[in-house]
Amino acid sequence: MRTDIINIPMYIIKVKGKAKIPDYIQLRDENFVLVAYFRADRPLKNLEKYGLQGKDEPLRVVIDSLEFGKMRKLAL
Repeated sequence: MRTDIINIPMYIIKVKGKAKIPDYIQLRDENFVLVAYFRADRPLKNLEKYGLQGKDEPLRVVIDSLEFGKMRKLAL
């Protein structure tokens, strides 16, 4: 995972899992390159790695409000 993404625009998308595959969250950079992904149902960990330290609660609110398959700019 990249550690230099603190000050770049990021996009977020929720991907619907199928059968035994869980739902996932993807974080993408300004070129829509995948920089992080994690399970939507797990507590958020290692947010400092993505430049999001201290923003776990606002990020959880965004994740809970996301529609599956709809990418949007991440603004916290």
